[in-house]
Amino acid sequence: MNIRAGDQILHSSGHEALSGLGQRCDPRGNMHGDTAHIILDGEMILTCGGSTTTYRAGERPPDVPAGAVHSARMGPSGCRYLIGEK
Repeated sequence: MNIRAGDQILHSSGHEALSGLGQRCDPRGNMHGDTAHIILDGEMILTCGGSTTTYRAGERPPDVPAGAVHSARMGPSGCRYLIGEK
């Protein structure tokens, strides 16, 4: 998936798109608004609500609700992704 397509998906769901390039770990804890992720390249291992799932290029994990404690680890080759917040 390319950035433009991912950006359009995020905007259509009401998210403000931001880009991310993760190499190791993103222990964000919680965010101020609902967040959506779209994986462009590589892998992201997302833990939220006691569940851990690996997402790959072209996939969109479920939205992370505002205030939800979560973390993301990147696959062995890193991860290029879009994140949107609303």
